[in-house]
Amino acid sequence: MSAPTPHHGRVTVIAASFLRSPPTASHPRRLMLRSVPQPLVLRRLPSPATRLLRAHVPRRPLVSSPPPLGFASPARAVAPAPLRAAVSEQREAAMEAGAEGRPLRVGLICGGPSAERGVSLNSARSVLDHIQGDDLVVSCYYIDAAMNAFAISPAQLYSNTPSDFDFKLESLAQGFNSLSDFAEHLATSVDIAFPVIHGKYGEDGGIQELLEKANVPFVGTPSKESCRAFDKYNASLELSAQGFLTVPNFLVEKDKLVKSELEEWFRSINLDKDNGKVMVKPTRAGSSIGVVVAYGANDAAQKAEGIISEGIDDKVIIEIFLEGGSEFTATVVDVGTANNSEPVVLFPTEIEFQSSSNTDTQEDKIFNYRRKYLPTRQVAYHTPPRFPAEVIDCIRQGLSLLFRRLGLQDFARIDGWFLPAPVNPLLSAGNSGKFGTTKYGIVLFTDINVICGMEQTSFLFQQASKVGFSHSRLLRTVIQHACSRFPSLIPSNAWTALSRKLQLPPQAAANHKHTSKQKVFVIFGGDTSERQVSLMSGTNVWLNLHGYDDLDVIPCLLAPANGYSSYHNQDFSDSSREVWTLPYSLVLRHTTEEVHAACVEATEPERVAITSRFRDQAMSELGQALSKYEWFAGFDIADEQPIRYSLQQWINHVKEARGVVFIAVHGGIGEDGTIQTLLESVGVPYTGPGPIASRTCIDKVATSLAVGHLTSYGVRTIPKDVRATEEVLRSSLVDVWDELKAKLQTETVCVKPARDGCSTGVARLCCPKDLEVYTNALRRKFQHLPANCLSRAHGVIEMPVPPPESLIFEPFIETDEIIISNKSENGSARHLVWKGETEWLEVTVGVIGKRGEMHSLNPSITVKESGDILSLEEKFQGGTGINLTPPPATIMSEDALQRCKRSIEVMANSLGLEGFSRIDAFVNVRTGEVLLIEANTVPGMTPSTVLIHQALTEEPPVYPHKFFRTLLDLAFERAK
Repeated sequence: MSAPTPHHGRVTVIAASFLRSPPTASHPRRLMLRSVPQPLVLRRLPSPATRLLRAHVPRRPLVSSPPPLGFASPARAVAPAPLRAAVSEQREAAMEAGAEGRPLRVGLICGGPSAERGVSLNSARSVLDHIQGDDLVVSCYYIDAAMNAFAISPAQLYSNTPSDFDFKLESLAQGFNSLSDFAEHLATSVDIAFPVIHGKYGEDGGIQELLEKANVPFVGTPSKESCRAFDKYNASLELSAQGFLTVPNFLVEKDKLVKSELEEWFRSINLDKDNGKVMVKPTRAGSSIGVVVAYGANDAAQKAEGIISEGIDDKVIIEIFLEGGSEFTATVVDVGTANNSEPVVLFPTEIEFQSSSNTDTQEDKIFNYRRKYLPTRQVAYHTPPRFPAEVIDCIRQGLSLLFRRLGLQDFARIDGWFLPAPVNPLLSAGNSGKFGTTKYGIVLFTDINVICGMEQTSFLFQQASKVGFSHSRLLRTVIQHACSRFPSLIPSNAWTALSRKLQLPPQAAANHKHTSKQKVFVIFGGDTSERQVSLMSGTNVWLNLHGYDDLDVIPCLLAPANGYSSYHNQDFSDSSREVWTLPYSLVLRHTTEEVHAACVEATEPERVAITSRFRDQAMSELGQALSKYEWFAGFDIADEQPIRYSLQQWINHVKEARGVVFIAVHGGIGEDGTIQTLLESVGVPYTGPGPIASRTCIDKVATSLAVGHLTSYGVRTIPKDVRATEEVLRSSLVDVWDELKAKLQTETVCVKPARDGCSTGVARLCCPKDLEVYTNALRRKFQHLPANCLSRAHGVIEMPVPPPESLIFEPFIETDEIIISNKSENGSARHLVWKGETEWLEVTVGVIGKRGEMHSLNPSITVKESGDILSLEEKFQGGTGINLTPPPATIMSEDALQRCKRSIEVMANSLGLEGFSRIDAFVNVRTGEVLLIEANTVPGMTPSTVLIHQALTEEPPVYPHKFFRTLLDLAFERAK
């Protein structure tokens, strides 16, 4: 069902003068974080040994609605005990259980000084999610950019960015005096360390050397071998010495570049010194950081010196640009004994670059940081590669040999290139008789990652799932294998014994397997501009619920019936959409387009045959080696095919399975009541609000009207002028601008689609020229507005495609600027400075519960790093922004906070929300009055969303797996 057509014209609910409150302070204020409870050790099941780490004084509960299903607001706490003492007490408690029954103690180490800190945080969070359990206790540690070590709570890992994380260290973490003290602590407090630091100090042997000197067992490759593998130039020399084909290169060191020598190198490999194409990259930086293309010796020299002057690295390598080849990456897992390495190569993945427009240049075709870690349609992945079988065999054989000869241990990911025949003669010179030559072309190995990315959808897990490993089973296998290398952990009595106790006996396991599980269908994707965020949300929900033994969780992709290639021109109806139920491995992708393409590819007979062949081969190699270990619990991911349904067929299938649907489709039919109506019509339970509330909340005008009577409860709305998009495009933009200024009584306008969310199409307009740029983007159906194309600085703005039917214009609400100060007058760590001039701040608040009994979580303030409006990445990706949950007491008083939360609850109940939703608003920090922006009935549920932070501030903290289970339980409660 469609939502009501918005009225044209302004909906005035408040006076413009309300937006300007007089300041109460004339001087900037330094802000201290108001702390929240933080558990020291996270376990899947409740444990009396769990302690709480509290920094200062959390807020008192003053909520009007009872918290749902285990949620409770934090109570005021006493001063914290030292973290080190808490760790010691926990260790002693675990030891009291006896050596035969205590859990394995793993120290998870993340952070580091490199630009990959954000990836490291994401990896650590993912590892934590998948290894925790009653038989394995995780202690978390962080090393900041200045090489200071901290013990942190697991909850702190859910900070979404390095900036967010670093800012809170002073209040929420326990620092060590030195790295030596840190290593000494590890030696007495953990059984084995698991470093997940990417780049410098993680992969260059730094952390490994620290652990080796302190005799701390650790997962991964030793220090000497890590150092050699991390340096691209040294690794190239070693590969060549070991008999592998390598790419011709030239080393540039700081203050040692001799231009004539570089020109001679160009001539020696028959490359034009004036415009020969080369790659210039740091020798010791990961994730393609600093990698650029250059043309000719002069350009290469300038770019090499630029990398050095920017401080990225003091050594740079120049290589010929590999034209016409295909890049690949593959994970290697060691399943041998302590004295006999037995590496098994999982499925390699081909990385295909896809041009999004005719303007793409060759320089764009670099697998750079953004393409590795953020959703993009410029890259597609194929696992296994679309190479001849002989080439894939060559890759697997070569990587196994390389792993042994370079002394790598436990696991690694290695990148390379396949260059089909005829091969560039530059690569053949001097490489005669070396490994990598096939009749189809040559195979080159280029980059070695001894600590590869471990984010939810990383290559590691994509490839492992193809050969029967879930995230948890793979990580636990790697950890147990690492334990087997250290005499002090052989035969790993503590963990192995406890794991055996927790495992069901064979007959009980067989009975349990046939016990009916509750089927849960997690649906995500769709056809709106929010579909990539939806994929991240759905993947996160699915993985968190996957760990529950009583649930059978099926991920499902909602997609246009004819795929994404032509969906912009489709007139959508229920019959024009399809749903794919997905096997484990196909979910682990970065874009919905990639998931859909993988589904289609997986049903092609030729691809099915080659995938089956290499899966059987890899699983046979793994199974034979691992079966000798009593701790190996077997493979846990079946080989399944995706199944395609029409939307209605899928709903009927869910009904027949007596399933429940977890809705993670943002925008479109996921939030306008369509899916909810279809599910209700056949009696299928689902998460979130019902059809009426959904239809109301997706329409921002209808939302304002629905809460317009709540002024006495401290709830207000923003004046609006709603116009048909076509009308705006046909009108004189100068006249439109003058009318908007007069009607809205403002000099600056905020424009947004009437029925879209997640910052899609939201922009600040300051003049008629800005309006012209914005409307031109709509007219030409741009997918995004480039950064800083409007008069005020801003990031990339995702645009709705196709354009919305209606646009909403509102006064742009000026909020108080919060500044990140790197140094205070007394020399302490970074802090926030707030001037408190307008007394208005933007907040986002999660609400959870039954209809009429919604409970407000603690609001979050996000300090934006650029522009005036949060981008999609700032909301949902690690890498930018600082979130303050709850707002610091120096900004917002306890009384104002509780009034704000009560107003949010009244608003949620008036809108008929239930299950879970998110409300965005401006709040007056003095009075607690709330100015509604919008309500989202299917909010973002990505790993880094602030709503996870809010759940973690509850008492006791609610971790993601429990949070999503609570939302599921609320759906069941409503169905009853």
